[in-house]
Amino acid sequence: MDIPYRRELSFEYGRLEPVAPQIRRLIARNPGPFTFKGTGTYVVGHGDVAVIDPGPLDQAHIDALLQALAHETVTHILVTHTHLDHSPAAAPLKQATGAPTYAYGPHGGARQDATGEAGADWDFLPDHVLHDGDSVSGSDWILQAVHTPGHTSNHLCFAFPQQQTLFSGDHVMAWSTTVISPPDGNMGDYVKSLRKLQQRNEQRYWPTHGPAIEHPQSHLAAFIHHRLEREQAIIDALTAQTGNAGLTPLQLVALVYRDLDPRLVAAAARSVQAHLLHLLQQGRVLPVVAAEVAGSNAAESNAQAYRLSSQDASP
Repeated sequence: MDIPYRRELSFEYGRLEPVAPQIRRLIARNPGPFTFKGTGTYVVGHGDVAVIDPGPLDQAHIDALLQALAHETVTHILVTHTHLDHSPAAAPLKQATGAPTYAYGPHGGARQDATGEAGADWDFLPDHVLHDGDSVSGSDWILQAVHTPGHTSNHLCFAFPQQQTLFSGDHVMAWSTTVISPPDGNMGDYVKSLRKLQQRNEQRYWPTHGPAIEHPQSHLAAFIHHRLEREQAIIDALTAQTGNAGLTPLQLVALVYRDLDPRLVAAAARSVQAHLLHLLQQGRVLPVVAAEVAGSNAAESNAQAYRLSSQDASP
C-alpha cells in the first residue's frame, strides 16, 4: 500500500492567506528536510480568533502575524506540541496580544534526552492544560483537543467540527511520514493514535507542514501499513543475522531504507530505534551487549543493538 503523498503547495511567505472557510494560514520562512516549506501557523475564525502553532522564534514571522491580525483579537493560542518549530513564538504572541496559551502540557522526558528532528521547547508551559476531548471556543468557532501521542507524548490535534476538519500538527502530514524519536516519541503510541483517528469522521486534515490531506482515511491506513511493513523489514534484517549477533539502529537503517537523503539518516535511526523498542515491548526482539554487535566499530560501540527473540527466530 503506497502512501498517497502530496507535495504541491501554493503560498506566499509573509502573507496570512485564506485556505478554507474560517481558516487562514501564514507559513514561516523555516524550510528544511523536516519542516518542508516551513511551519504553517493557522488562524481560526474572524474578529475573535484562535492561533494554532505560532511557530519558531522568528521575529519576521511573528511581526507578519501580528500585522495581519492588527484589527482582530487573538483570544486563544493553541500548541499541538513542543518542538522548536511549533511553540516558541507563543511567548511573544502572548506578550503582544494578552491571549493565554493552551496545550497538553510541557515537553515530556528529561532535558538530556534526544528530542527528535527539531529540538524541544523546554521553556513552554501552557496557561491552560487541555486533555483529550476538552474544547475551547470563540464567537464563531469551537475547537476540540484530540490527544495523539507518538511523535511527542504531549501531541494534540485540534478538531474543527464546523468544517469537518482536523488540524493534525505533525501527527499526519501529506508530504512525509513523521519522525518518532524515543524516549519521548513512542512508536506503539503513534500507531494507536493513528488507529484512534480512524474512528473519527473528519473529511480534511490541515497539517502544520505541507498541504491539506483531502482523503485522511486513506492516509491513515497507508501510514499504519507503512509502520507495520517497516517493523517486518527490521525483523527480516535481524533474521538474516547468525547466532546472537545483533544490529544497531544505524546498521539497520542501511539495510531497510533505500535512497535515503543523507540529512535524514540520524532521524531514520531514531525511528528505527522506536520500532525496536516497540518490538521489545512485544517480546519480539532482545537487547544484546556491544561485544556481540555484528561488524561493530568504534562509532557504534556504545549503541544499543538488538537481536531476535526466540519467538521470532527461525527454528
